Amino acid sequence: MNDGGSLCVKRLGLTGYAPALEAMKLFTATRDAQTPDEIWLLEHPPIFTLGQAGNSVHLLQNPAGIPMARIDRGGQITYHAPGQLVAYLLVDLPRRRVKVREFVHMMEEAVIATLAGYGLQAERKRGAPGVYINDAKIAALGLRVKRGCSYHGLALNVDVDLAPFSWINPCGYAGLRSTRLADFGIQDDVDAVGSHLLGHLQRLLPPVMAMPT
Repeated sequence: MNDGGSLCVKRLGLTGYAPALEAMKLFTATRDAQTPDEIWLLEHPPIFTLGQAGNSVHLLQNPAGIPMARIDRGGQITYHAPGQLVAYLLVDLPRRRVKVREFVHMMEEAVIATLAGYGLQAERKRGAPGVYINDAKIAALGLRVKRGCSYHGLALNVDVDLAPFSWINPCGYAGLRSTRLADFGIQDDVDAVGSHLLGHLQRLLPPVMAMPT
């Protein structure tokens, strides 16, 4: 799927975290001014990821022996597993005339609009990137920007096992509760939710602007 040659969407299904990260890094390192932006929709096997400035003290326990990877996005610790929709946004921000803060706001807005489509009222929290319902976190965000190009993105809990979130301080916040769409009776699977989220991302993402020559 593409948007006038400026956006390519890839549905990757269940994908190992390490291969996905290496693919994002390679794509970003080798892209040029004509490379279309990409959005990847996928799920990961169970893994904790810790941002580049993250502190491992936020992993409180790990009775299941879930692997943890220290990675190059911003933010602290979070958890990925099947049943969670991950959207990676590989976007040339200057080409779309969007600043990083505006881009993060756009991602949050796309999640909020997706949840509104299910009749759920979600919100942001000042100083704590992500999306929340009744003070429980339902979506996490984390980005890396190199040479003006973003990678990583967002993770939205659809029907993921929430127990491992209780083994960490999600995003570095002690006692932060996590929630998921299934807790509100939503039966759509990750693919269906992904289609709704994708529509909002495509609607909200600023168009590619002609770059000066």
